[in-house]
Amino acid sequence: MYEPSDEERKSVEEWFTRYDALAEQGAIEELADLAVFPMNLATDVPGGFAAVRQWTRAEYVEAMREAMGGGTAGLDLESSRTPHFLSPNLVFVETTATMTIEGRRERMRYGDLLVRTEDGWAFQTMAQGGWGHGWPPARRG
Repeated sequence: MYEPSDEERKSVEEWFTRYDALAEQGAIEELADLAVFPMNLATDVPGGFAAVRQWTRAEYVEAMREAMGGGTAGLDLESSRTPHFLSPNLVFVETTATMTIEGRRERMRYGDLLVRTEDGWAFQTMAQGGWGHGWPPARRG
């Protein structure tokens, strides 16, 4: 089992600090610059089964514009992240977040697989329940 150094843990924390600042501003293109495409997504179809797909950069940008609008600044977003290093170059980060939407506090949990590139960390896989409205369910084989 890989045990990361304090410096490696800090590099992931710093990456998310940058990501969160860009998300707050609604800087979708800059967020896309922090990813590797095609991006893998795993979610579920409400009332159904899991759903998976890959997004191109253009599909990611379109989906994030729809989901984030002008940014997350007004959502009173609080996140707690737990990185699980699989190796020096792969880290799965579990996030529990609380935000305010139309006066209601909502909690969610999601995970991101970050991969180390020559330019630093980048997210490559997103896993979160509830995004699969209208997506076909996953099929084995």
